[in-house]
Amino acid sequence: MTRPRAASERFVAQLSDRVRSRVDVIYSPILEIRPLRVAVETDGIRGLIFTSANSVNAAASLGVKPDLPAYCVGPATTGTAKGAGWDALVVGNTAEELVAYLLKHRPESPLLHLRGEHTRGNVAGRLTESGLTVHEQIVYQQRLLPLTSEAAAATSGDRPVLAPLFSPRTARQFAEIWTGTAPLWLVAISEATAEPLYSLDYERLKIAKEPTPKKMRKAVKKLVKHAMRVERGETTD
Repeated sequence: MTRPRAASERFVAQLSDRVRSRVDVIYSPILEIRPLRVAVETDGIRGLIFTSANSVNAAASLGVKPDLPAYCVGPATTGTAKGAGWDALVVGNTAEELVAYLLKHRPESPLLHLRGEHTRGNVAGRLTESGLTVHEQIVYQQRLLPLTSEAAAATSGDRPVLAPLFSPRTARQFAEIWTGTAPLWLVAISEATAEPLYSLDYERLKIAKEPTPKKMRKAVKKLVKHAMRVERGETTD
């Protein structure tokens, strides 16, 4: 598991007992989230945009009051925002879907997009260019990390290594630091996340049907099943 520890543990906990019983879970975050010590000014802002649960957690840690509507990408981000007290609405599973929703429904603005230092989609710029005023502020950093010693040891073994990747940035980091010879089975949350992985020598790369935790869990389940069949010498077709 390459996500930050808390997010990885939540994902693993939601896998079925059957899947968890068939794997040894190694936690090796290759991205560390660090909230910035900044002041978030919301005077005059009519709503917030959250494109990740990390931005919600950072906003909450910075004391941003949950007294504005929050437009969120994906059920995980929306659930985190609701848990922190925001009146949160899921408006798509991708930044593209969020932009399309906001341009169609045009809520009161200006809006404020709270985000990490590295992001995709240029949400604020595209919405502003289309007539919906959106400001943005960076509220957390994403620091890349190497594999842990336990994960590095697994990469050089002969047992299959299954790695779910949840963002293009994490996938790029994984592709750069993977030097192992173990059979590699990959799950990507989106095509954009899969792109950096195509350069790797993998056994199979599966892309989730939708960029959601639920579809990622289903993809992991299928890949675990396929990997076990291969280990038993059966076909994966």
